[in-house]
Amino acid sequence: MKRLILILISLINISIASSAAPARKQLFDADWQFALEGSTAWTEVTLPHDWSICGAFDREAPAGNDGGYLPTGKGRYRKTFALGKEYAGKRLRLYFEGVYMNAEVYVNDSLSGGHPYGYSSFYVDITPYVRPGSNTVEVAVDNSQQRNCRWYTGSGIYRHVWLYTTPQAYIDEWSVSVDTSDPHNISLKAELVKADGSREPIERNVRVEAPRLWSPSDPYLYHTTIEAAGDCIDVTYGIRTIEYSAERGFQLNGKPMLLNGGCVHHDNGILGAAAFDAAERRKVQLMKEAGFNAVRTSHNPPSEAFLRACDELGMLVIDEAFDGWRDAKLAHDYHELIDRWWRDDLSAMVMRDRCHPSIFCWSIGNEVIERKKIEVVTTAHRMAQLCRQLDPTRPVTSALCAWDQDWEIYDPLAAELDITGYNYMIFKSESDHQRVPSRVMMQTESYPCDAWNNYCKVAAEPYVIGDFVWTAIDYRGESGIGRWYYEGEVDNEHWVHPLFPWHGAHCGDIDFTGYRKPINHYRSMLWNADGEQLYMAVREPDGYHGKVKTTNWGTWPTFESWSWPGHEGKDIEVEVSSRYPSVRLYLNDKLVGEKQTERCQAIFTQPYQPGTLRAEGVKDGQARESVTLQTAGDAATIRLTADRKTLRADGQDLAFVTVELLDAAGRPNPNADNLLTASVAGPASLAAFGNADIKDLDPVIDPNHHVWKGRALVVLRTTSKSGSVKLSVRGAGLKTASLTLRSSKP
Repeated sequence: MKRLILILISLINISIASSAAPARKQLFDADWQFALEGSTAWTEVTLPHDWSICGAFDREAPAGNDGGYLPTGKGRYRKTFALGKEYAGKRLRLYFEGVYMNAEVYVNDSLSGGHPYGYSSFYVDITPYVRPGSNTVEVAVDNSQQRNCRWYTGSGIYRHVWLYTTPQAYIDEWSVSVDTSDPHNISLKAELVKADGSREPIERNVRVEAPRLWSPSDPYLYHTTIEAAGDCIDVTYGIRTIEYSAERGFQLNGKPMLLNGGCVHHDNGILGAAAFDAAERRKVQLMKEAGFNAVRTSHNPPSEAFLRACDELGMLVIDEAFDGWRDAKLAHDYHELIDRWWRDDLSAMVMRDRCHPSIFCWSIGNEVIERKKIEVVTTAHRMAQLCRQLDPTRPVTSALCAWDQDWEIYDPLAAELDITGYNYMIFKSESDHQRVPSRVMMQTESYPCDAWNNYCKVAAEPYVIGDFVWTAIDYRGESGIGRWYYEGEVDNEHWVHPLFPWHGAHCGDIDFTGYRKPINHYRSMLWNADGEQLYMAVREPDGYHGKVKTTNWGTWPTFESWSWPGHEGKDIEVEVSSRYPSVRLYLNDKLVGEKQTERCQAIFTQPYQPGTLRAEGVKDGQARESVTLQTAGDAATIRLTADRKTLRADGQDLAFVTVELLDAAGRPNPNADNLLTASVAGPASLAAFGNADIKDLDPVIDPNHHVWKGRALVVLRTTSKSGSVKLSVRGAGLKTASLTLRSSKP
């Protein structure tokens, strides 16, 4: 039995000294200029900024299939800022949450710092380089060495930049940690960095009576402060315990929990890699609504905003550092950096993130190519030991995989881990348990179509603590994974040959617009007994648009649609997911039949006829609830639905507006593909306009875009001015729709 009592914290800096003193932590995102290499034209940008998503899809793009056929290259950012007398004698540091990649930071033309790995956060002490009055910071970014990642990375300063202003002696933000003997007695520890660079330990003890424990269902957080030598940091922390063993599985706060997880990449769909706080929070909200209780940050550390959202909304996290190690998967991936930088990058992840109560596990790698070499055990040992040294409260994992019959030879590698990650290999769990009875396992990647088998395995075998499907949300790059296609189109999997025009991954339970696919409703129903009980969708008839071909990560094209013109009188399959013992299906109020549910599903085959399809969940002979699908007429109107009505006028906030095409009776038309035009009036801009089609080559920054399957998504970004924001969307033959939001100063 391994029992870990964890008191975890996150940091929010506050102002110090008098009201005239500058804030300790100031957002440094506004008033930048950007230029691509070779261009003399500078454009005004507000960070976060991803220049790749602003470009055109190109079959010949150097990042190719992996990078979603979008441009990369080199770019440069610059910003001029003024320092008044209130900054005299202060230590000034710039904090970059993420720059992809090979960042070099210049202050007043002097190289002052930088970092090569595009997913690591880093500090730059600019104190020696600044002067009273006007100063200029420039950041050179080089993402030209392609290919360097197996998924879409984005390019540029894609996460926030902050200016830290402290006394010469200051509290190191990443030094804060916790030590506790029980949930009532908390010892907060940190280090004071003195003017000469030496470090002095700080400790503060806090007594918490009747602690309220953090969990996904009750993500409760506490607050306190740490002060030393005139510096002050506000601390937010959560209290919880985890246990894991082959005998009792995974327990949170002493209660058994099955991990229904999803893997996610760092991009935000039609926004590219830009890590807006609202977009990062939305990802977590979408996963919560989709029934997940855990996420794996594949295959790199996520943004701080994403982890804060996991803390606040309640989502357990596997925080992952690297995709590969020393043997290359791509010509310019992390194997070029590992020998010089692995310790810095792994330390940056653990020290930055160890204060988040959502994180329950560190991951040091994913499907490393050198897995058969004896040296891999040494690498894993060193990385795992560093994690445990920096944070002894959490287990360490790595995602293991085999592409041949050799699996058991990885036992020495697995032995270096506290929890062994299985990518698509959990069918080995029973024999592995017999061979290594103490091993704790979780499937760190699984195929979407294996939802039933994976749920049953986790539910039945306590030594298998969870399953993380690949993936929870569609993502840019790794183009074509999870797709379906038709006979005659380019065939095979994404690693075999380029699949242009496919430029994204369609294996997610949730698409680019935030829509939950039918496979997600089914998966959530398996794992959440008290959640959704009844759901209905229809499988596309084979040959309707062409003979259907699916791929390893794909599922059969299935939609919430009873609109199949031209298929009248021909058989069609209706897929009803249900937790009820049986299901009745009606077409135009006539009983089609009643079936017992098996594996939480009932499948009906019925000749297609337009009208109303209704499924009823039946228990004890009585219909308890129903769901319907209706045949839609031609698209006539546009419906706009915003995720919020009020926005912050800070230049950072976003509104996500779902665009749907309806017929004259108000029924969604799932076949519509109309071209629409979006316009914005007031203190906001059109940040992106797109749909969920991973073959759609229209630029997402263009105000003109087609819907796909009757849906699209508009993202609005506020400015720093208050006022009413009006979005209008129009299309030929459609009634123009508009909505008004309010943007106000925070």
